Amino acid sequence: MTETQLREQICLLAKSMFDRGLTGGSTGNISARTADGGLLVSPTGTSFGRLDPGRLSRFDATGNLIDGDKPTKEMPLHSAFYDTRSTAGAVVHLHSCHSVAWSMMPDVDEDNFLPPLTPYAIMKLGKVKLLPFFLPGDPAMGEAVRGLAGKRSAVMLANHGPVVAGKDVEAACNAIEELEDTARLAMMMRGIPARALTNDQVQNLVTTFNVEWDD
Repeated sequence: MTETQLREQICLLAKSMFDRGLTGGSTGNISARTADGGLLVSPTGTSFGRLDPGRLSRFDATGNLIDGDKPTKEMPLHSAFYDTRSTAGAVVHLHSCHSVAWSMMPDVDEDNFLPPLTPYAIMKLGKVKLLPFFLPGDPAMGEAVRGLAGKRSAVMLANHGPVVAGKDVEAACNAIEELEDTARLAMMMRGIPARALTNDQVQNLVTTFNVEWDD
């Protein structure tokens, strides 16, 4: 994929998520590795619904901003995933409603944020770590991700939103949508004795699909 194609793909997928209400206003940010080891990043204060391919922030392989507008203030968060996960080709952060709502529930498992309601979140995300609340843009968010030592492809920032790293932009977007869908199911089923997947079924998924599933 050329850089021009990657720029267009970032903006196309971001607009798709915006149009379907997965993030609103000027919330959320997205980044992707370029062929030369640099990064394309959504600029600060921009809307997923109106990203301009020609104005994306462009970093070189050494982390210097070389073109485009000022990047998102969440760069430490993105950099933490790229620095700790060699397979990360893209990072997406949303303010999706149901995942944020689920992060506020008092009985949520901090080490395994999503309940095992369907196979797909397990397959696409592995275990999602719930991180505490940080002020937006706080570099401590990046340090918290670094503290996971690359063992998680997805985290949930409490009262804020999910962040997912994937092998490429499409994979990261698909995974973060699965996270939101599962959180929505969890909210719908809250207080109902729903039949979740059993531990044996979860382990079968982990083994069959080679899921990262640290204990």
